[in-house]
Amino acid sequence: MAHIPDGVLSAPVLIGGAVLAAGGIAVGLRALDEASIPKTAILAAVFFVASLVAVPIGPSSIHLLLAGPMGLVLGVAAIPAVFVGLLLQAVLFGFGGLTTLGVDVVDIAFPGVILAAGVRPWLARVAGRGPAAAAIGGGVAAAAVIGTAACVAAALALSSADHLPSLRVIAVTYLPLAVVEAVIGGFVVPFLMTVKPEVLGLSPAEGAEP
Repeated sequence: MAHIPDGVLSAPVLIGGAVLAAGGIAVGLRALDEASIPKTAILAAVFFVASLVAVPIGPSSIHLLLAGPMGLVLGVAAIPAVFVGLLLQAVLFGFGGLTTLGVDVVDIAFPGVILAAGVRPWLARVAGRGPAAAAIGGGVAAAAVIGTAACVAAALALSSADHLPSLRVIAVTYLPLAVVEAVIGGFVVPFLMTVKPEVLGLSPAEGAEP
């Protein structure tokens, strides 16, 4: 339920989400340069396609978020990338809502970007070591999912007390997704550090096996 539909959230939450998202998008766009546009577009497309596939779990459903790997590869540019994907999904397929677009961007993109920024200094230190790189990639990917779940729960709880009973369901449904994304992140990050560390903002020497 990372795509929150229209009519669910309160006006203050919608306004707050829109302001935060607008600020994040502005920062992300300023960080984009000509060289990083292609990889940003590719990851925006990957996010768009991957998050369209929803798997029902009980009364809710989950889909890939990929916010952790996107944060590690794109940094703050992941925010406009997620925005473009969510906007197209809302307009073309009715996923989520237009009024909740800002909140959805914050819920999905911000945890991955913040966590990736926090662990980025460690990537250079592990210098291509498989298990350490896999732990960082998997940890960021899983923690980003948990962060999204927390943000969605907070948005609902702040909007209305009527949403409180659903928060437990949200927490349970995001747990298997965190495991799946941990596996993806644990594979992708060591792979990129081996074949093209520059994608992660590292020099070839930093990505090489010591």
